[in-house]
Amino acid sequence: MKKTWYQLNTKTVLNELNSDSGRGLSADEVTIRLKQYGYNELEEKPRDTLWKKFLSQFKDFLVFILLAASVISLAVGEVADSLVIIAIVLLNALLGVYQESKAEKALDALKKMSAPTSKVIRDGEVNTVFSRDLVPGDIILLEAGDYIPADVRMLDSYNLKVQEASLTGESVPVEKKCAEIDGETSLADRHNLGFMSTVVTYGRGKAIVVGTAMNTEIGKIAEMLQTVEEDRTPLQKKLEEFGKGLGVACLAVCAIIFVLGLWEGYHDGVLTFGEVQLMLMTSISLAVAAIPEGLPTVVTIVLALGMQRMAKKNSIMKKLHAVETLGSISVICSDKTGTLTQNQMTVVQIYTPVKHFAVTGEGYNPAGGFTHNEQPVELAAEPELALLLTGSVLCNDARLKSSEDAKNWSIIGDPTEGALIVAGCKGGYTDQQLKAHFPRIEELPFDSDRKMMTTLHAFNGQLRTFTKGAPDILLSRCGSIVTGDSARPLTDQDKAAIQAANREMAARALRVLAVAYRDYSSKPDMTNAADIENNLVFVGLLGMIDPPRLEAKAAVELCKGAGIRPVMITGDHPDTAYAIAKELGIVTNTKEVLTGKDFDSLSPAALKQAVETASVFARVSPEHKVAIVETLRSNRHIVAMTGDGVNDAPALKKADIGVAMGITGTDVTKETADMVVSDDNFATIVSAVEEGRVIYTNIKKFVYFLLSCNASEVLVIFFAILFGWPIPLLPIQLLWVNLVTDAFPALALGVEKKEPNVMRLKPRNPAEPLLGKNLKIMIGVQSAAIAVTVLGAFQYALTTYNRDLDIARTFAFVTLITTQIICAYAARSEHYSSFTLGFFSNKFLNAGVLLSFALLLLSVYGPLHLVFKTIEPGVQEWIFLLAMAPLPFLTTEITKWLLKLTGKPAQSAGVNG
Repeated sequence: MKKTWYQLNTKTVLNELNSDSGRGLSADEVTIRLKQYGYNELEEKPRDTLWKKFLSQFKDFLVFILLAASVISLAVGEVADSLVIIAIVLLNALLGVYQESKAEKALDALKKMSAPTSKVIRDGEVNTVFSRDLVPGDIILLEAGDYIPADVRMLDSYNLKVQEASLTGESVPVEKKCAEIDGETSLADRHNLGFMSTVVTYGRGKAIVVGTAMNTEIGKIAEMLQTVEEDRTPLQKKLEEFGKGLGVACLAVCAIIFVLGLWEGYHDGVLTFGEVQLMLMTSISLAVAAIPEGLPTVVTIVLALGMQRMAKKNSIMKKLHAVETLGSISVICSDKTGTLTQNQMTVVQIYTPVKHFAVTGEGYNPAGGFTHNEQPVELAAEPELALLLTGSVLCNDARLKSSEDAKNWSIIGDPTEGALIVAGCKGGYTDQQLKAHFPRIEELPFDSDRKMMTTLHAFNGQLRTFTKGAPDILLSRCGSIVTGDSARPLTDQDKAAIQAANREMAARALRVLAVAYRDYSSKPDMTNAADIENNLVFVGLLGMIDPPRLEAKAAVELCKGAGIRPVMITGDHPDTAYAIAKELGIVTNTKEVLTGKDFDSLSPAALKQAVETASVFARVSPEHKVAIVETLRSNRHIVAMTGDGVNDAPALKKADIGVAMGITGTDVTKETADMVVSDDNFATIVSAVEEGRVIYTNIKKFVYFLLSCNASEVLVIFFAILFGWPIPLLPIQLLWVNLVTDAFPALALGVEKKEPNVMRLKPRNPAEPLLGKNLKIMIGVQSAAIAVTVLGAFQYALTTYNRDLDIARTFAFVTLITTQIICAYAARSEHYSSFTLGFFSNKFLNAGVLLSFALLLLSVYGPLHLVFKTIEPGVQEWIFLLAMAPLPFLTTEITKWLLKLTGKPAQSAGVNG
């Protein structure tokens, strides 16, 4: 049986890959291997071609009806009508393709923003190359802060530690060694291998690339994930069902009108071929008018615009229709580190034998200072504090890095050590200055057994070691304690005070490190750790924590007000998780905390109950995450799940909305997720949920508007035929009305601003119909009011103008358009009056109404009035027409007011309520 890379020694690995540890590969060899292995990047599922995307836009049932109508129109010689219908269908398809392509480009842009580089030895020289250009056999150099760009076998390791949580779920960094491993072993125990997308947290090393792209461990997971079929969102299902039902109803109504018209003509003895053709084209035009063919276009545009607004707020939606699903979320399962917290360890409390100090400032930004009893302190007057900061910066391998504008700060190295560097900078002790002034001579690296690190420095004309480590262990090695600029023997009382301070910090879920020093007259033997790290002088304690994001607390409160339960899921210690969750308002007592161990001991029935009461899950494994999501969903919750590691991918796939972290997230996680949060911020997720609710509400608004307008057109024709009147609107006029009113005002309703109560309602139940009881009543009232107004204007014109049919149809035509565009203002809210919202707060609607009115004027004046067979209204006619136009709007507003009086506005009942 052939051995795998971790079972081979380094010499054999180099021979197998025909590489050299010192010189690496040649440029020519790299070119050959790139052709052989391809680029080092994960493959995506093949995307549909533009042609395939275009054809997929014609699968909608309503589109089939429209295409059939265009064919019939062409068959009876109505070329113009046929071309108008086809133009509408093509416009919908092109917009759909365009928006799908924009969604893909948004994710591509995000991936390019995080394109990693690697330090590689080629032709004997160290070069920085894009990681996608690596090939098997490349020799790479690794140091703290580097992402491992491919699967690698270690050749040299100097205290190298790698954070592999994204792949294995291991919460602490793994120490890497070079020796081969005998026998079969699990992925997490292959300590001589490094895996793609894991990160080096400590030390340095050299490695050879043994697997790239889909031949990596992460690539294998990516391949499995790509075989999973995705279900359609609730909105897609509802719109399809809605479209089919509406299409069938429209065809039935139009067929009835056609038969009724023929019967009336036959009964009156005027049934000529021209009359039959007019009735047929009227029925076809009515079908086109009744079907909201603009619905798919407006939905696509509204979702796309919402997606663009989300992108500006750091939420990138991979799937257009998933935007709407956000509005149904009832539980957000969030990781702690970096999402609810800043992911920047920060020193917040300091203890010296003389005083306690609080540390101000946020994260890695070195702006801040020190206070004692809430009063600022000067370091010149605090020698113990100055020495503590000096020692914590010198005994340190991390580096502080800033952006060019000094607005963004980051740490290269271990986050805990980085927190000490930042604390030193707040006191004016930068690592560059201190290390230049007190150069490091030798070191004893941190060891998980010793739990300490020691560095030797030239210090003010003598030699001094600084040691940092776990307080209980380091304190046991101390014999003295610092006071001022000198030291004195450590007493039992001193030890008790230090231990009490340590317990107090730990109770606040702070991670505590102690610092001590020792002076030498000559260079000590740094190989003897037991002697070097003994007889130390205790200096002080530093307490640090990854603090909550300032905006997260407000976001949690907003969630709760919206009926959404925030849940923290973390691999961290329960005490730390509880402290952060309590500060954010997620929990109020420890009974709401459940650990992975507790989780395993529960029966399925008890687990279903536990997920309803626990809001913090600590020390959990990837399997626990999947189980939590599955259990919540089985309790009829709509769940959003956040994650950044490959081990989170299954849980993200199980959730209704999978949310990947854009900064810390792996490529596999981003590919799996429905949504990528580019700033890794919980508040961004809540903002996206709010946007999802707004979008769904706006979709309901323009569906209501389109249906009421289109139903009114059907009612106008139906009752005119029923009453034995002439047909009030010609086919070309119906199509024009449809174009003028369905396009611009409906689109403007899709970008309506959020209503005041949008985040005070319970989550929407996905099972609820698209249109609730109140909206159905309002559609009926508004469509009837428009039809009565139009028929009234038509009959008035027939009576007043000697039954001149062109004038009467012009009256009906103008009244229909003006009433519909004014009714768009009533559709702005199901709950609030237009007078409350204000008529000028939606500038897009105002522009849309003006544009629609301009198109109306264009159709009744100038040469186009001949096309539409209209007369040019005079001032007297306009006075009458404009007086009639607001009547349906006022009727709708009164209905809205009466619905409020008779009961609460129709709100979502919530998935559990």
